[in-house]
This record gives sequence, structure tokens and C-alpha cells, in this order.
Amino acid sequence: MRCLLLPILAAGLWFAPSYGIAAEPEQSAAIAVIDFDYVDTSGEPRDQSKEHEARLAAFMDALKSDLAKGAKFRVVAPACRPEPCAVQGAGVPALVAAAREAGADILLIGGVHKMSTLVQWAKIQAIDARTGRVLFDKLFTFRGDTDEAWRRAETFIFGELAALPPS
Repeated sequence: MRCLLLPILAAGLWFAPSYGIAAEPEQSAAIAVIDFDYVDTSGEPRDQSKEHEARLAAFMDALKSDLAKGAKFRVVAPACRPEPCAVQGAGVPALVAAAREAGADILLIGGVHKMSTLVQWAKIQAIDARTGRVLFDKLFTFRGDTDEAWRRAETFIFGELAALPPS
């Protein structure tokens, strides 16, 4: 009888319902997204600055919207003085401080560079707003300078950010 007691007890514990403490749901990280810079050194004869401004604005709106839709991130808006928040004007240390003051865990900065008629680069960094440590630093290339090319680039970049491991 004694020999059966241990296996029965083990089986009972194995199949018994768990009444332990449930794991807390993962909390979303607050992310401050600074509008990216844009540089065109393609040397094309036609001035495309208005088109590029519109495409970059649509890109940033879509990126912020995609980040806000999921459960992983909560987008917060830092306040910069002077406005607007930009890497060129404020510098990274001031942006990290502004992001921290806004309650952000992560600061996202970047820029797009049009190198030629067909090739653009997007350099993106995610920075821990508490420590200033770079969490993510990638250079993406994308082909084309059309609305569709920019949409595909944004979708891909968002996917890379969404795949970041939890902090």
C-alpha cells in the first residue's frame, strides 16, 4: 500500500487544477516617436520636396498608428522647447530627457535618406529613455519613391519594431 501512495500522490498533483497566482499580463511600453528627418541627395532635376514631405508625414502617421494599435506599445508625445521635437534641433540627449519627462520607456528616432532615384535608406534607433542605452539600431533600404514603396517600408519597419523582445 505504501508503495502505491507516492505514485498516486504524484499523479494527483500532476492532474489537479492549478490554483496558483496567475501571471500578470505583459504591460505595454510607452514609446515616444520623434518625426524622422529626410534628406534627398539623389540629384534629380525636379524638386520633389513637397511630395517627400507628404510621404514622410504619411509614413510617420502610419507608424505611430500601427504602434498604438497593438498591445505592446503605448504612444506618448514628448514636449520639446523649442518645438518641434527633432534630432537636428534638440539633439539626442535633450530628446531622451523629453521622452522620459513624458513617461516614455522608449524613444524612437530616425531619418530617411534618398540616395538615388530608386534607393532610399531609413536609419532607426530605439533608445531606453531611462538609461539612454540604444536598444535597436538598424539601417533599412527600400526601393522606389512612390506612395506604395513608402507604405511597404513602413509596414516592414513596424514589423521589426513589433518583434522586439519585451524589455
